[in-house]
Amino acid sequence: MTTVFSKRLAMGLMGLGAIAVLGACAPAEQTTEEPVAEEEMAMEEESMAEGTVVEVAAGNESFSTLVQAIEAAELAEVLSAEGPYTVFAPTNEAFAALPEGTLDQLLLPENQDLLAQILTYHVIPAEVPAAEVTTGSVATVAGPEVDLAVDDATGDVMVNNAMVIMPDVEASNGVIHAIDQVLLPPDVAL
Repeated sequence: MTTVFSKRLAMGLMGLGAIAVLGACAPAEQTTEEPVAEEEMAMEEESMAEGTVVEVAAGNESFSTLVQAIEAAELAEVLSAEGPYTVFAPTNEAFAALPEGTLDQLLLPENQDLLAQILTYHVIPAEVPAAEVTTGSVATVAGPEVDLAVDDATGDVMVNNAMVIMPDVEASNGVIHAIDQVLLPPDVAL
């Protein structure tokens, strides 16, 4: 009985060895890494678009201050909802350009409502890719309108006095356009 078992074991091991040898003999064209790299890049781009505007912003170091402000204003859950949203997202440099101490004051718990008002002034309750932006005013989630202007010659987009410096960062529930200034609602002075 052990002889039959030993023979079957030996035959099984030889079969596995033959499979391994045949696998190692695959043509070189089938084992190149280039398609894998392209596939990984496509998956990365796809996963970026699969995240909400908050998740996509959190994955981009240029928006770390914005994400900190969104969390302080307790807007992460709201901006992670279905949407669609267009977020005019100030970069870290835009926040740094605020008067000294302003951001620190806005991030204090007692200023949460003011911070939320400022941040929601950067959000339009619709998905508007840069190519579809037209000159005119549009209501924000905060209520007051922002003025959009498109330079017909260059295609540059302005929001109030801020320039869109990185358009069309896709998210699952909208689109992000990075801007170079923090927008302030008309009734807010810092």
